[in-house]
Amino acid sequence: MIRVRQVKILVSEEQNIKKKISKKIHLPEEDILSYELERKSIDARDKKQVFYVYDVLVEVKDEKRIPQYVYGKDVFPYQEEDYHFPKTTLSKEKRIIVVGSGPSGLICSYLLAEHGYSVTIIEQGEQMEDRIHSVEEFFQTNQLNPLSNVQFGEGGAGTFSDGKLNTLVKDKEHRGRKVFDLFIQYGAPEEILYEQKPHIGTDVMRKMIVNMRNDMMTMGVQFLYQTKMTNLIVENNHITGIEVNHEKNIPCDILVLAIGHSARDTFEMLHQNQIQMKSKNFAVGLRIEHPQDMINESQYGIYAKYLPPASYKLTYQTSQNKAVYSFCMCPGGFVVNASSEEGRIVVNGMSNYKRDEANANSAIVVTVSKDDFGDGILDGMNFQKKLEEKAYQLGNGLIPIQLYQDFVANKETTTYGDFANVSKGLVNFSNLRELFPSKIQDALLEAIPYFDQKIKGFARGDAILSGVESRTSSPVMIIRDDQGEASIKGIYPCGEGCGYAGGITTSAMDGVKVAEMITQKND
Repeated sequence: MIRVRQVKILVSEEQNIKKKISKKIHLPEEDILSYELERKSIDARDKKQVFYVYDVLVEVKDEKRIPQYVYGKDVFPYQEEDYHFPKTTLSKEKRIIVVGSGPSGLICSYLLAEHGYSVTIIEQGEQMEDRIHSVEEFFQTNQLNPLSNVQFGEGGAGTFSDGKLNTLVKDKEHRGRKVFDLFIQYGAPEEILYEQKPHIGTDVMRKMIVNMRNDMMTMGVQFLYQTKMTNLIVENNHITGIEVNHEKNIPCDILVLAIGHSARDTFEMLHQNQIQMKSKNFAVGLRIEHPQDMINESQYGIYAKYLPPASYKLTYQTSQNKAVYSFCMCPGGFVVNASSEEGRIVVNGMSNYKRDEANANSAIVVTVSKDDFGDGILDGMNFQKKLEEKAYQLGNGLIPIQLYQDFVANKETTTYGDFANVSKGLVNFSNLRELFPSKIQDALLEAIPYFDQKIKGFARGDAILSGVESRTSSPVMIIRDDQGEASIKGIYPCGEGCGYAGGITTSAMDGVKVAEMITQKND
């Protein structure tokens, strides 16, 4: 088996991949027994010639026939890159509770159960089937269930998203491959192994989570839904149990905090229990919608008809040294009312696997730091709250939206332009200029015209803005030592909510890492 990189093919000629491989390795096509895609990306820098670029694993009749001079640049011997769980040393008698059933909590629990440990997952929200019903009812009626919504419930916040799986994290231990293998086992398409920007969509994600949960139950994992951790029970600086729903205590020896980035009352409770934490930077801004056809044409030109819905990634540094960038771009998707608290509005993006809605949307966000929100550990969280309260007021309890031209003119929108928004959740026209401090307003006003130079039509007057995008990542980090433990021993912070990940894949990978650290602990 050999690895062949940078196999470039015009997107209209994808069927010629075997011919291109044979040229790369200087062997006739008939000597190629099989090939397997390892990576697939799109090179659209020149709109007159748009290419697929592949890395492939190739099996040939006789590798000795490959000329030695082709090795070293794009042709290499294949080396296996499988994941191996380390040897366990922790007693199987330990009682383990995992708080949260998002990707980090589920994957951590799965691996612990797979290696013989008894695990209980507690989740303040509902199981998937009931959660879907609650969320859809909220989208239609605006009646929020604060315990089970887009942010909380089985599967975590990523369940109601585009299901993006791309990550820039270096992965020498191949934890990402373990995560993807599990995702495929429970229903994700195999293409996630090789697509440059893999995604599975909210519809596939929901089915995958249910399949995984059902299998985990046969492995002995206990799921307790509508069960909220409300306090810690600590003796001699070691966790011995937790209080749930303010009424019942559950003993444990190990507690995994896979709580998600919106667990604000949990952050407050942990802070009161003197768990060491610190504030961290995050970003806030607005969602922007465009017709997906416009994005496709700008990105791919005449080749758009051959390609899936186009995405983009944009960055800009303002004259006032503020970083502005696109975040969570959703081709063919919805703007989602992702609120989890009464009297506050937050938006996110969501797509199904096919990404076949009329609009593209992404967040355009501005990085904020202590200079913007203050020095206190929970000041970033409180800054988010105030923005969300203002958004709720501006929209009269619904998602506030505004055309870009009216945002520039600082006036309330009264009607759509050439296209309407595509949302999950009710909307109201508003003036979003009233939402942000001037530094953030100015950054958005400076960045969006610059992005128009990269994506033709990005700053069109009838582009639709919605707010507020305030939960791009956790506003805090819960400190853990080299063995993975928090300042109270036996507690293991895990995933995005605790500050150690930034999306579905990295959260799941951190779940793998925490499972490793727990099981390697000496009794």
